Amino acid sequence: MITDFYHFDEEFRNSIGTVDASGKRIWVYAKKPTGAYHTKRAIVAIFLLILFFVGPFLKWHDRPFLLLNIFERKFIVFGHVFWPQDFFLLAIIAITFFVFIILFTVAFGRVWCGWACPQTLFMEMVFRKVEYWIEGDANEQRRLNSSNWNANKIIKKGVKQLIFISISLLIAHVAMAYLIGIDQVRQIVTQPPSVHLPGFIGLIVFTSIFYGVFSWFREQACIVVCPYGRLQSVLLVKDSIVVAYDWLRGEKRGKLKKDQKIITEKQGDCIDCKLCVHVCPTGIDIRNGTQLECVNCTACIDACDDVMKKIDKPAGLIRYSSFNAIKESKQKLITPRTIGYSFVLVALLSLLGYFILTRADIETTILKAPGTLYTKTEDGKITNLYTIEFMNKTFDDISLDLKIESPLGATLTKIGTTNLIVPKEGILKRIVMVKLPEELLRNRKTVVEVGIYKLGERIGTARAKFIGPIKSFKK
Repeated sequence: MITDFYHFDEEFRNSIGTVDASGKRIWVYAKKPTGAYHTKRAIVAIFLLILFFVGPFLKWHDRPFLLLNIFERKFIVFGHVFWPQDFFLLAIIAITFFVFIILFTVAFGRVWCGWACPQTLFMEMVFRKVEYWIEGDANEQRRLNSSNWNANKIIKKGVKQLIFISISLLIAHVAMAYLIGIDQVRQIVTQPPSVHLPGFIGLIVFTSIFYGVFSWFREQACIVVCPYGRLQSVLLVKDSIVVAYDWLRGEKRGKLKKDQKIITEKQGDCIDCKLCVHVCPTGIDIRNGTQLECVNCTACIDACDDVMKKIDKPAGLIRYSSFNAIKESKQKLITPRTIGYSFVLVALLSLLGYFILTRADIETTILKAPGTLYTKTEDGKITNLYTIEFMNKTFDDISLDLKIESPLGATLTKIGTTNLIVPKEGILKRIVMVKLPEELLRNRKTVVEVGIYKLGERIGTARAKFIGPIKSFKK
């Protein structure tokens, strides 16, 4: 029976639930969700939305807590500054995040989509709430949209769209603050558009995108655009915990007639009320099994539990479970795949932690001065000219000093200004001359090591090759 049931319902996968046979979009009128899971999601959403809107104002040692300035190639993550030279660290952070999401998808399905994805949070917990407040529940929205244009419809539609634009404008400003900083956004807002034209255009573009997505595109962003929904078909296994319908208990479904309180033995617990379909924000029938469109929002769980309560049946006909847990009544979280991803995640976190802890505030590069070889002084010493560059990754000016660490007997002279003060978030370039007695030249690979000192403490080293006359090299 299980095989026949799934074979029969596989037909739904040949089309998208929000597109009809002619290719025209079917607008989703989702019934207003209520229930225990929805309350929990609302609490999580409020916390995450507060975090999103407050984030640009958070500081750590007078620097933004999170800044992703792709325009100036400057990134601040949890108060740590990353520059283009630290791109590999950002790459490791991104890979670690994706592995974390993959691990959770393998174990818990699309929990991210239903509980933490910005698209779901804003769509279901902000914009759709405004729509319910102004236009009413799903049936009222249908009646309003099918009715003729009158004063009531114009006012409701106008007010809704005005609020949608205002919220989109607010989201755009906050999103821009994460990209260029809250101070620059404040300047764009308080000064004429002509003074900050690129920033003003950016805000208009961002607002238009957010408004278009949340007022019109809606669930299509999850179904059509988001690659994560399609990736889940590769990641999910039969042990993955998803929002699932218990077909063993629910089938064979059948209507419960009026005044009928007892379901016959041949009939399953599902009374085919279709409330799980009506509350779905992506317009699917969860009873068909795991689907690309399902974002694990739990609205169908709350709707079904409410019905089960009314007909004196146990809750959980639709619940968080896995295919194997329903089929075999045994849930397995620890599988070879989860172990493998966990190992990779721990390795990445360890590697990332090591690189961050050993990361220097000053990055030094020393190279031979272009177009120079070597010179020989009257006292028989060999000199080489080097270009040395310091990059300050901090928000403070740093005064440095240089000292030759090896080989012993070598000396270093600064050309030009002797003070080495590297400006905050800046770069300092200087020319230095290294002098070495000719008898210390051992081979072609003589390496000079320069110590970088800050307030008498060595904070790093830089190495460069020293060249001299071939006849000076000793075996």
